[in-house]
Amino acid sequence: MNSAEVLSRETVFKGKVFDVERAKVKLPHGRESTQEIVRHSKSAVLVPVPEPGHVILIRQYRFALNAWMWELPAGSVDEGESPEQAAVRECHEEIGKVPATVVRLAALYPTPGYCDEEMIFFRLSSLNDTHEKAAVDEDEDIEARTFELREAREMIRRGEIVDMKTIVGLGLI
Repeated sequence: MNSAEVLSRETVFKGKVFDVERAKVKLPHGRESTQEIVRHSKSAVLVPVPEPGHVILIRQYRFALNAWMWELPAGSVDEGESPEQAAVRECHEEIGKVPATVVRLAALYPTPGYCDEEMIFFRLSSLNDTHEKAAVDEDEDIEARTFELREAREMIRRGEIVDMKTIVGLGLI
C-alpha cells in the first residue's frame, strides 16, 4: 500500500499542549485533499493499582466540558523523557506516590482521523509514599481516591465515568 504524498504543509496554530498543521496531500488512491492534523506529544495513561482488585482514580475539573470528571491519571511525555519515566513522574505529581513496578499494557491512538497523539497505557503497582514534593501543573486541582475495580466499572455503567481513556484503561487490567 502506498503512502500519501505531501504537496505542502504549514503550521496554522502553535499552542502549549498541541499544534495544528494543514497539509495538502495526494492520497494513496490518487486524489488530492487538504488535511488538518492536531500534532500532540505522546501521553502516558496510568492505571495505578495499590492492591489487587483496586485502582486509584483522580477527580479533576475539565474546562472544555465545564465538568468535574473521574479519570485515570495521565500526562504528556516531555521531550527527552521515555514514556515509562513520564508514567512515574505523573504518578508522583497526580497521586503523590512513586511506583516500584511499571508495566506497559498497550499503545493506542484515540483519534487517528485528525490527531497523531499516541496514548501509552501502564499498570503501576507497589505504590510508595514519598516525602519529596512533586511539581504540580498550575491548571490542575486534583483529588485522588482508591476504588474497588468492581465499583469503578459500575461507575462506567451508570455514566459517572465518561472519559474514554479511563474506560479503555480499566478494561486493560
